[in-house]
Amino acid sequence: MHLKHPWAFERGALWAMDFTDRDRSGAEGASVAAVSPQATANFAEVHRDDVERLAAAIGYADPALVLKRFDGSRRCFAGWLDGTIATYGWVSWGVECIGELERPIRLSRDEAYIWDCATLPPFRRRGLYSALLCHIAATVRDEGTHRLWIGASLQNQPSIRGFATAGFQPVITLTYVRLFHVVHLWIRDERAASPTLIGIARRALGASAREH
Repeated sequence: MHLKHPWAFERGALWAMDFTDRDRSGAEGASVAAVSPQATANFAEVHRDDVERLAAAIGYADPALVLKRFDGSRRCFAGWLDGTIATYGWVSWGVECIGELERPIRLSRDEAYIWDCATLPPFRRRGLYSALLCHIAATVRDEGTHRLWIGASLQNQPSIRGFATAGFQPVITLTYVRLFHVVHLWIRDERAASPTLIGIARRALGASAREH
């Protein structure tokens, strides 16, 4: 592992939207919430021909850096207002690195992970982020994805509120500490989460049963 800094510390949570889980009554799993943003936005997948506008939204001076992200099984979705990207988020299948935890999340074929989401400052507090998450969830569900994961720092309350509004449920809370090459990861299971999802989350992060 290449160490950019001598130490790292992160407290975050991993949330899920599971379309296959059933409750005790036998009802279907999670449904995608209907969120109406306080602005008329067009939500759609971002393709390579929009890379310059996407790079500007992310803050990259070189669009080639964004093009590299499209390699493999990554896709990007955005909310557009008058031709401008107001909010965006990336989705990965397979394996993706969680930079804050300095470890990969390894997904099953029917799972996806949402990451690097942002709403540009002029467009915040309009419900665009939650609406984008709903659009992503509905799109990948209809394509055959059975489970979505997303995470954020516990200090990032706007993102956490967006998760809840869109219909995600917290599964595990993580505290990650590293000093040079000495690493510790503590995991706390959410009481309301299903044991099945907790087990899947731990396996996806490569966490052993001893981590608690």
